Amino acid sequence: MREAIRELDYVPNRTAKALVSGRSHLFGVIVSDITNPFFPEIIQGFEEVAIGHGYEIMITSSNYDPHRMEQCVQRLIERSVDGVAIMTSEFDQAVMGQLTRLKVPTVFLDVGTVGKAVSNIRVDYERGIRQAVTHLIELGHERIGFISGPSTLKSARIRREAFLTALSDAGVANDDSLVIESNHAIDGGFFAMQKLIEANPTAVLASNDLTAIGALRAIRQAGLSVPGDVSVIGFDDIHLARFTDPPLTTIRLARAEVAAAAFEALLQSYNDRDAMGCETQVSTSLVVRESTGPRNADVF
Repeated sequence: MREAIRELDYVPNRTAKALVSGRSHLFGVIVSDITNPFFPEIIQGFEEVAIGHGYEIMITSSNYDPHRMEQCVQRLIERSVDGVAIMTSEFDQAVMGQLTRLKVPTVFLDVGTVGKAVSNIRVDYERGIRQAVTHLIELGHERIGFISGPSTLKSARIRREAFLTALSDAGVANDDSLVIESNHAIDGGFFAMQKLIEANPTAVLASNDLTAIGALRAIRQAGLSVPGDVSVIGFDDIHLARFTDPPLTTIRLARAEVAAAAFEALLQSYNDRDAMGCETQVSTSLVVRESTGPRNADVF
């Protein structure tokens, strides 16, 4: 039989098999921004686990647009996916309602409420941010700036609040001029840092690594050095972070762990759609590289 298959170059028709079995062996993955290295790294991890279980994935990107999110979900439903991993911080009740009515297993990143066939992956942002703030304070920094992500994103709001709480718990007064909202992109980090320099921070924590990379350029363009004049910390630990100049101190969020948890949640829900989903917590931790150093007492 195997020899005949090889001789005929037979390739199984997955569509036909899906019609017979009622199972597509296809999971949908929705991300916010396919150009942000954080998300392709999640996709890569998800795909590796999926292939190992005989699954394929279909990838869509919402581009932080609620209307486009609806279109993404509709496309996946039309392809009869066995489940959907919504790896974004956007949330739309109508989208959730549609998936629930159709009993499509779903897993969210941060924004989900556990229910039948609905799971949520909760990131412990607070742990990594507290470690980052402690690290900077131990280096002598007190004027610590924060470049936030868009306030429309739950994950960005959580990171901002975690930063302010960590400062307060450490006895460092909050200065509103040291907190600036950005867009989670390199250009946003650049322009936000240009404004932040006016407030004279000696250290800056960015809501993600792309923002931090933009901040590095703005600091250099202002004639300052990293970390000699300003220390910089990112968030995510994308692969690029270790190759910036200097290599970026950042808060690591393990994408492989997120991806594996998301896949397992979908698979369990598909196998038992009447069972409650699960909530899985993924931790964060500080990775110290060369973009942070002792406060320069001669600066600011």
